[in-house]
Amino acid sequence: FGSGAGWMGSLADAFGLARDARRLDMQAAPYDLRDLGYDKVPVETADGRAEYVRRQRELVDRAIPLRARLAGALTTALAAVDASDTAVGAD
Repeated sequence: FGSGAGWMGSLADAFGLARDARRLDMQAAPYDLRDLGYDKVPVETADGRAEYVRRQRELVDRAIPLRARLAGALTTALAAVDASDTAVGAD
């Protein structure tokens, strides 16, 4: 997924972020999922925990601007609905 224009791009980015967060959770799971293409993040070791925390922080860093874009898109959409309701009520 890549950043696109408008709310559709933000929605696609949100799904991409969710997918990447789920991938990290699966990699840190106690199950061996390497046959499914998921490298192990060994959270039972200090290095593995550090990697997990680092990658979680990367997800948070990606979420911050995405959250702002989604909030802006929602604000714009709600303003358009309000304007439409006002125009209809004026008739």
